[in-house]
Amino acid sequence: MATDVHGPVTLQKGATAQQTTATGRPHPTTRASAVRVQGLTRSFDGRAVIDDLQLDVRPGEFVALLGRSGCGKSTLLRILAGLDRDIEGTVLVPRRKAVAFQAPRLMPWKKVWRNVLLGLPGKPERAAAEQALTEVGLTHRANAWPKTLSGGEAQRASLARALVREPDLLLLDEPFGALDALTRIKAQRLVGELWRRRGCAVLLVTHDVEEAVLLADRVLVMDGGVIAYETQVDLDRPRDIADPRFAELRAGLLERLGVDTVA
Repeated sequence: MATDVHGPVTLQKGATAQQTTATGRPHPTTRASAVRVQGLTRSFDGRAVIDDLQLDVRPGEFVALLGRSGCGKSTLLRILAGLDRDIEGTVLVPRRKAVAFQAPRLMPWKKVWRNVLLGLPGKPERAAAEQALTEVGLTHRANAWPKTLSGGEAQRASLARALVREPDLLLLDEPFGALDALTRIKAQRLVGELWRRRGCAVLLVTHDVEEAVLLADRVLVMDGGVIAYETQVDLDRPRDIADPRFAELRAGLLERLGVDTVA
């Protein structure tokens, strides 16, 4: 896996034995990092929004990042995406990465399939866009103009634009935040299915604790410019929000975020 490096990094040589999960995929705890962040600091006007942060994400791992507004979650995602390089410290990420934001950011003067290919090098063929649109269930809207799409369709087009890049790392910045409740549930299921099918590492920035527990292998809480807390989500998939263990994890994360769960 080719990498982009923001700052100096020392890579470990050699390989380790790989365990496998019940699905036959290599167990994420036995493989090298897909993302490695060491001593990351990002300041704005002399104030450190991210302060000596450490982070590792394993290949194929789904990680959710929670935190209060303004804690630096989206800043961290932008740094991992290579959109912000005014940093101190080391950031090692896969060269093949893609981002989906809360706003789909579709170009209104380009049809959906052309939006999917936007920014790809060379002259990619329409077939590549249609394959990605098929994955997100949007083939029938390939020739549509973005203004005719529903909110859920626009977000699926944004996901297709990320998937067509064949990413080793998929970065999701609150991609469901603007969707209504029912569309959000469908979009969450879609992302879970795409992750299982693709096997790429995923970092999801979200404010929704339930969403984090529903989708992630591991949930991180960011506070004070660092990863202040993390927990593994060792629940079978698909997950049941009525499961007492699910409720326990959710309650613990809400408490870490300073939310009183006692009625």
